[in-house]
Amino acid sequence: MVEITKKYKIGSRRFGLINWVGAWTLYKKEVLRFLIVWIQTIFSPLISSLLFLLVLSLAIGADRGDILGVPFITFLAPGLISMQVIQQSFSHSSSSFMIGKIQGNILDLLYAPLSAAEVTVSISLAAVTRSVMIAAVSIIVFKLIIKIEITNYLLLVIFTLLSSFILGNIGIIAGLWAEKFDHMATVTNFVIVPLSFLSGTFYSIDRLPEFLQIVSKANPFFYMIDGFRYSFIGQADGSITVGLVYLTILSLVSWFLTYLLYKNGYKIKS
Repeated sequence: MVEITKKYKIGSRRFGLINWVGAWTLYKKEVLRFLIVWIQTIFSPLISSLLFLLVLSLAIGADRGDILGVPFITFLAPGLISMQVIQQSFSHSSSSFMIGKIQGNILDLLYAPLSAAEVTVSISLAAVTRSVMIAAVSIIVFKLIIKIEITNYLLLVIFTLLSSFILGNIGIIAGLWAEKFDHMATVTNFVIVPLSFLSGTFYSIDRLPEFLQIVSKANPFFYMIDGFRYSFIGQADGSITVGLVYLTILSLVSWFLTYLLYKNGYKIKS
């Protein structure tokens, strides 16, 4: 006992700079959490996207002219996939903390030998994994029923990763803030969904008044969806370079804010 006391100080880390085993275990646990109910977490978003595509193509697809030089359906499909990437990443990380707080499982994280950085990064990366799976499955299915081709694989990967990582971080912040499911529903219904619909998913922003175009270009969801769509059709409403810089900065800022809130025990430590 004396030797152990001399070797390790109480409260000191015994895993080196990064607890790789612990971080990997938490990441794996989060991935398994959504894979166990894959019909709800992977298949359901695909069905939602297909229903949007079906309804809009039947309602206005045949009468709508080309947008950015491509048919309306070709323009719409990447936006629908990207919208699910955004929403499902947020849903995963936010539900992880929300359920943990309600069921008391959050104590497992607080008492685990994991730093705030390891916890937040692991959960955000699990949300990214879920979004990447949804994107991959959706692209495969969409390619079977409509004519869409990927023209820039690198940008497709970059925008998918940036978008899902940012929303994973925002989901953690929302999960820490919310005290009950009504609070989470408020964030989803009044922030995430409106920003998704007002980001050019269903239309080109060049049809909007100039003031609304400026407002749209301040919306990070616009750059997420616009960049994702560009990787398919090779055309964009905004600047891809600006979008990459904007989202890269936002990903760093959102994670740092997530890290600070969790480290300080925001609404999880008395």
